[in-house]
Amino acid sequence: MPDKEIHKTSINFPAGGSDLSSRMHSDCLILMAIMLLVSSPGFSQELEPRSLVNVPVGTNFAILGYGYASGNVLLDPALPIEDLNAKMHSIVGAYVRSVNFLGMGAKANVILPFAAGDWGGVYQGIDTVAARTGMGDLRFGFSFNFAGSPALKKDGFKDYMQKTIAGFGIQVVAPTGQYFDERLINLGSNRWAFRPQLGVSHKIKSWYLEYAANVWLFTTNNEFWDGKKLEQMPIGTFKVSVIKSFNKGIWASVGAGYAFGGRTYVNDVKRDMRISVIRLGAIIVVPVRPHHSLKLTAVTGQRFEQGADFDTIILTYQFMWN
Repeated sequence: MPDKEIHKTSINFPAGGSDLSSRMHSDCLILMAIMLLVSSPGFSQELEPRSLVNVPVGTNFAILGYGYASGNVLLDPALPIEDLNAKMHSIVGAYVRSVNFLGMGAKANVILPFAAGDWGGVYQGIDTVAARTGMGDLRFGFSFNFAGSPALKKDGFKDYMQKTIAGFGIQVVAPTGQYFDERLINLGSNRWAFRPQLGVSHKIKSWYLEYAANVWLFTTNNEFWDGKKLEQMPIGTFKVSVIKSFNKGIWASVGAGYAFGGRTYVNDVKRDMRISVIRLGAIIVVPVRPHHSLKLTAVTGQRFEQGADFDTIILTYQFMWN
């Protein structure tokens, strides 16, 4: 193997205050690993504390986030790359609106990521690097709570006190991101993905305990690298978060998630490895002015077989209006 020989080819390593105030300053649905997984077809787990929180109908959230990730980012079990290491910067814009769905609280969201990064690894015995800059895949979704979360206008919301909430949601990833079929590493996945999820949130005084389970489902990528066909089995995820609410709308959480499955087939040939990843995250949210808040997130993890294995820091700004 050449000693640190750098190759950049066209195949391009291949490219690739009150309780009400506290609830109102929550981030609703977004952003944990969204900016980390802007394009990976093997979406690990997204640690989303307070995704079930009830907010007044008609509340809007505009979100802008920056994330830095380093490590094994965007590794797909189908890719013939060893010792993959990356440094990636991501910017994500998102919009969330709370709505009334059959008398229960619900939310709709849209998320658009942009990413730039450098990847290095061993491809066919040669040390290789690649750089990518562009848009990731567009994501949009809808969630509703079917227990413990009535749809309320702002005036009637001050008397609402959460106990136990149960909800269902679905996220959809559209193949809109940057993608080149002659490259292995891309910022888009060139296939649709769907993630149905069930979750429960239980409040005890100023503490919240949340559980969620979901499954990622993928369509076939018929334009995978070098003219191949890529298929992937579902990926299951379990998550748990513990959240503490403080005065003046401040809250913090710690969480863990485990993702498994996602075995891939290239031209109908099964690959040996499957995704098996555990991730840990910590979050703090601080309102800086009425309707404005900042969120700091740290995530780390470990893969047991295959899957994304990286560390990240995310800073998110949120503006809320009703």
